[in-house]
Amino acid sequence: MLKWASLFLGIAIGVAIFLGFKWHAYVTRGPSPYDELGIELNGLVPQSLGDWGCARLAERFAQAVPPQGCAGPDGRWRVPGAERP
Repeated sequence: MLKWASLFLGIAIGVAIFLGFKWHAYVTRGPSPYDELGIELNGLVPQSLGDWGCARLAERFAQAVPPQGCAGPDGRWRVPGAERP
């Protein structure tokens, strides 16, 4: 039983690390702000990390329409620290 629990824990940690790197790559090096998985991951991280991610995307894609979760009420890039919709 302990063998299965440690296997499951190892897989869960591996998936968490993979998704963390995927989110970081999306906000710092992604070719587009409209990557579906990146948008979803940015919405799932804690608000402070989501704000940081939106700020990085806004720096890189200032002229683009913000993706879901990074748009403010007026449709422009959301100001960090503002409430998420």
